[in-house]
Order: sequence, then structure tokens, then C-alpha cells
Amino acid sequence: MNTILISAAIVAALVAPAVLAQGAGTYPNKALRMVVPFPPGGGNDILARTLGQRLSEVTGQQVVIDNRGGAGGALGATIAATANPDGYTLFLGSVGNLAQTPALKADLPYNPVRDFAPAALVATSSFMLAVNPSVPVKTVQDLINLAKASPGKLTYASAGTGSSLHMAGELFKHATGTDLLHVPYKGTAPAMTDLVSGRVQLVFSTMPPVLPQVKQGKLRAIAVTTIKRAAAAPDVPTIAESGVKGFNVSNWQGVLAPAKTPAALVKKLNADILASLKLPGMTEALAVQGLEPAGGTPEEFGALIKSEIAKYTQVVKAAKITVD
Repeated sequence: MNTILISAAIVAALVAPAVLAQGAGTYPNKALRMVVPFPPGGGNDILARTLGQRLSEVTGQQVVIDNRGGAGGALGATIAATANPDGYTLFLGSVGNLAQTPALKADLPYNPVRDFAPAALVATSSFMLAVNPSVPVKTVQDLINLAKASPGKLTYASAGTGSSLHMAGELFKHATGTDLLHVPYKGTAPAMTDLVSGRVQLVFSTMPPVLPQVKQGKLRAIAVTTIKRAAAAPDVPTIAESGVKGFNVSNWQGVLAPAKTPAALVKKLNADILASLKLPGMTEALAVQGLEPAGGTPEEFGALIKSEIAKYTQVVKAAKITVD
């Protein structure tokens, strides 16, 4: 009897992967839902719709964008994390809700590592360090020298305490040993208005709001924050190549599924997303948003999330950043 039970268990163990692989071969066979944790019209929503259209072409299935804004992205993240792990609910996560917010808040209703199965990193972008033309600096080293000569006098704007723009500024301060005064605004638009008018001196901003101002001469670009130069501004040096070795801060978005989604389905989803990123016109569509296509394996995306949480947790503690 024991021999029969053991044999049955062995057969089941051998058959299960084959059945799962067969299921992955027919996946997806109905519409996919992509949860976006922000209202329609913003950058994350535009990216989701851009990707969703291409993913639909690759899979032959409709991709329904489900905007669930609220609680700074926590509402949508929680909805996605607790969905049925059958491969048909996806989540467009970002550095904000997967790394920065978890570093800021210990009581989130979701855990970015425990509750999700990373599928693929979709896009990355750089922040641009730009100054009002009245600030007498043209290089990163000029800025560092000026900041150290007048600690706490230079002001940098952000879209709010705990925002990606704020975090980029704090990482710069931490890496350079400078003391810049943070001025939080209620959104990027009013921050840019005061920067152009000279009420604040500098900003670490995503590309779309700042690049037109640079091209019009209303702001001066000093550097970008990623290791590699940005495709949208190839003539602007990186902070790392400007003397702050290893400095690398990026804005990124990726697709995840609920935890316990079968590995075979996650692997298939990864392949479909990578194929979507390679479709004609996709690179150009992302470039309009200041983004560059990414890719890689689910494991690499998972490792990025963990490393970014660690990085932002360190800077939050060092800068003693708190949010309500």
C-alpha cells in the first residue's frame, strides 16, 4: 500500500510540471486586467495604455486598464496583490509604490516583496538636475562647491515630501555631503513654476516637465541621475561621470502579478512583455514620455526591487524623512 502511495506521488510530481507547462501554452485565453494605482491621464496611466495596446497585439487578448487611484498608490497595489493568482490580473508598479513608499511607511497594507511575483521591468528614465539660470553653476562640481560654501542656502523643489523628486535630492545630498534646503510643493507643476521664476534654485525632475524649459533656455541642465546618459538628452552628462562615482537614481516601472501566480505563467508573461517592447514604434512611444524600454528576467526585476528598497530605506533614515 505504501509502495502504491509513493508511486502515485512520484507520478503526480512528474505530471504536474507538464500540466502546468501545457496551461502556460494556452495562456492567455481571455482578457487581461492591468491595475494602475493612479487616476487616468498621468504618466503611469499613459505607460499602461501604451504597453497594454502592444501586449494585446502580442497575446491576441484585450488588456483592460483598471485605474485604482488612492492612498498614494497603496489602494491599487493592495487590490492587485490580493487578486486571484491566475495570471489574469497584472499590476503596473513603480519605484514609488514598490520601493520608496515601503521605505517611508512600515504599516502598508501590502508588502512589495512578499505579495507580488515580478514579471518584467518595462521602462526606466532618468531624473534631470536643472537649475534656474541665475544660479552661477554649470557643472555638478560647481553645484557641490557652491552648496558647501553656503550650507542650507540653495533650495531644491519637489512634488512633495516623500516624492521621487524629493528622494532624488536627498540621495544627491547624501552622496555629496552637501546641505540643500528641500522645498516641497503640491505637485510638479507648481514646483516648476517657482523654479522658472527663480523662487527656488534647482530641481531633480523627470524629463517631460523640465526638458522643454531647458530647450527654451528657461532652465539650465546640469546632469542626469542615471549611470548612462539619457537618450532624451544625450549631451547632458551623468552625475556619476561628473565626479560622484556610482551615483545612480532612476525612475522605473514594471509589471507584476499576485504572489503564488504559477512560475510558468510568469515566464510566459515576461516573454510577451519583452516581445511587446520590441514591436515597431514602441521605443518612440516611450521616448515621448521620457522613458526607455527595459526588459530582463523576472529574477532580475525582483532583485532590483529588493535593492531599491534597501537604498531608499537607508536614505529615509539618514535624512529622517517622515510623511503623514
